[in-house]
Amino acid sequence: MAKGDGAAASRSEILVTLSGYLQDMFDVPADKITPTARLFDDLDLDSIDAVDLVVKLQEYTGRKIAPAEFKSVRTIGDVVEKVYAQLSQGS
Repeated sequence: MAKGDGAAASRSEILVTLSGYLQDMFDVPADKITPTARLFDDLDLDSIDAVDLVVKLQEYTGRKIAPAEFKSVRTIGDVVEKVYAQLSQGS
């Protein structure tokens, strides 16, 4: 996906993209990826994985994502909401 391809994405499109990243980058089984799945507890991601995911999401949104923005993120649904909020902001 090219930089900024997520520009007009809906929450469901973000979830599909995020699911693809989790499967490809971290070998997370598709059936474990649900909006309520917890990144660290349910999907076994660690802090390094979280950093890698943020970098990938920055490529997707075409915007810098401050680490503080993701401090409160715990679930897949939280990630979708943060990315959606990033994409909803003006350029």
